[in-house]
Formats: sequence, C-alpha cells, structure tokens
Amino acid sequence: MKDWTREIEDYIAQEKEVLSALDTRAISDAMNLIEDTYENEKTIYIFGNGGSAATASHFQNDFNKGISEYTQKKFRFQCLSDNIATVLAIANDIAFEEIYRFQLKGRLQKGDIVIAISGGGNSPNVLNAVQYAKGMGSKVIGLTGFDGGKLRQMSDISLHAPTFSMQITEDIHMIFDHLMMALFYGSMAGRDHIRSQAADGR
Repeated sequence: MKDWTREIEDYIAQEKEVLSALDTRAISDAMNLIEDTYENEKTIYIFGNGGSAATASHFQNDFNKGISEYTQKKFRFQCLSDNIATVLAIANDIAFEEIYRFQLKGRLQKGDIVIAISGGGNSPNVLNAVQYAKGMGSKVIGLTGFDGGKLRQMSDISLHAPTFSMQITEDIHMIFDHLMMALFYGSMAGRDHIRSQAADGR
C-alpha cells in the first residue's frame, strides 16, 4: 500500500498558505453587508455551478436554519441552484446561460443582495445574473479562486481564494461560509459555535 503522507502534508501546506493570504477586511465587509440585509429583512440570493452550487446550498442551510434556529428574525437566503426542475426548464426552454438571471428578473427588490460563486470567475450564467443584479442596484459579493476572472472585477465585495487549485478554492469557499456562520452564531444567537453544538450532541 502507498504511503500518502507526503502528498497529504503538501495539500495541507497549500491550504495553510492560502488561508494566511485571505483578505480579512473583505470578509468583514461581506459580513456587515449580510447583516445589514438581514436587519432590513431583505433577500440574499446565492448561486453557483457544480461544487459551487453545493456550496451555495450549504450557505443557505447554515444561515436559514443554523443561525435562524436561535434568532427571532430569520435570514432570507434563497439558493437559485436548488430547484432542479426550474433550472432545467430554463436551460431547456431558454438557455443554460440564463438559469440564474431569469430567476432574478421580476423578483430582485431594492435592498436585496447577491452572493455569486465561481471558482474561475468566468461562468457565463453566473456573470449574466451578476450583471443583471448590478443593473438593478443590488450589491454583489463574489466568491472566486484562480485569478478571479470577470466576477472578481464585477463584485462590490470580493472574497477571493488566491490559488490555482479548484479543490482548495472550494475548500476556502466553505471556510468563508463556516467562518461567518460561527461568528454570527455568537453575535446574533448568543451561542458558542463549539460548546453549544457539542452540548446538543451534534
């Protein structure tokens, strides 16, 4: 059997290097925007493709249930990647590039924001939705990796993973989710994200 120790250590070392290079001010700005949207009872639309769609869904779960379980006011996250029937109908009848923009049209309201996730930052369906959102005056938080692509340039707040590994990019995007959830868990729900969940047997 192969000893994978060296490869494992290399991967972990890359992960640490990227983590140490993250823009913590941008994370703070994103948290403030998300909190303002929550306080104003507006909707946060989130979406991505592939692994980024899974991350978007995970964000929705962590905020709509994880934090909101312990707050009187609830987060209004809506993951546009989750309704497969709607996504496939738009892709089949209109165009795959329209699966997210179409869902925002006629629904995006003043004060709503968009969280767009794209590893390379150049997915046409994500960019189309971002372009529409910005045209409607909505703020955009973009989660990217690699060089950030067009999404990084278009975002009002860029949460960028400075790496050319898609796996580490997606790892970091999940860390953005769990980092923000953990901090909001304390500030909004008054619970320690480690001790409370341990006490709950989770």
